[in-house]
Amino acid sequence: MPHTDELLFTVTGGIARLTLNRPQARNALTFGMYQGLIDACARIAADGSVKAVIVTGAGDKAFAAGTDIAQFRSFATAQDAIDYERFMDQVMGALERLSVPTIAAIAGACTGGGAAIAAACDLRVATRDARLGFPIARTLGNCLSLGNLRRLSALIGPARVKDMIFTARLVGAEEAHAIGLVGEVVADAPALAARATELATLMAGHAPLTLRATKEGLRRLQGEDAAGEDRPGDDLIRLCYTSADFREGMEAFLGKRAPVWTGR
Repeated sequence: MPHTDELLFTVTGGIARLTLNRPQARNALTFGMYQGLIDACARIAADGSVKAVIVTGAGDKAFAAGTDIAQFRSFATAQDAIDYERFMDQVMGALERLSVPTIAAIAGACTGGGAAIAAACDLRVATRDARLGFPIARTLGNCLSLGNLRRLSALIGPARVKDMIFTARLVGAEEAHAIGLVGEVVADAPALAARATELATLMAGHAPLTLRATKEGLRRLQGEDAAGEDRPGDDLIRLCYTSADFREGMEAFLGKRAPVWTGR
């Protein structure tokens, strides 16, 4: 796996820890960090000593505040958008397909791509100040892939997915717990680290084939994403990412001003 200080990877006592490490940018994800997650998952899959995985963010301000928006400025064609969402599906799929249990340990902001990573994990534990959501209807004007919508719908149902995305609000930890978006809420970052380690240690001692079969069986029940050159949902990705509204949302976000939507 290529070394990067922006994604820390350690294994101790059979527990792997993946730490998104850009605290100065609220752990906003670069394309290199996403690729690092894919590479780390491949390494974990090949390493029979890893029994559980914890994914977390550096510091106590954010798990991850989505994709670093500046990277979208290079998008010039519809294919750029399709390639990006395919890449995102590779990242989330790599986490989802790991045969060992994964825990998202969430403190602070968990939005956009960060929330998608959390949803791709098996269990989610959050601090009381955690906020989760996909505020894209207010910020960028892009959309989620069918794969990400599938995971969210499996967790909280289509109606709540619509509520989160249509209102562009961030869900607090207690509400997230009530609707099933997170499984547990703890007091603060130290309690989060302790609880995530406790859960990982517990599951690392359980029958690995039972965990593996359960994960894979549930994944199959949700349905596979279609393969092929043009996939269901690609038209929706093109619609959003090639729009003037997406360009306006990106420039407004980076310029720290309110976007002016036109629906085109």
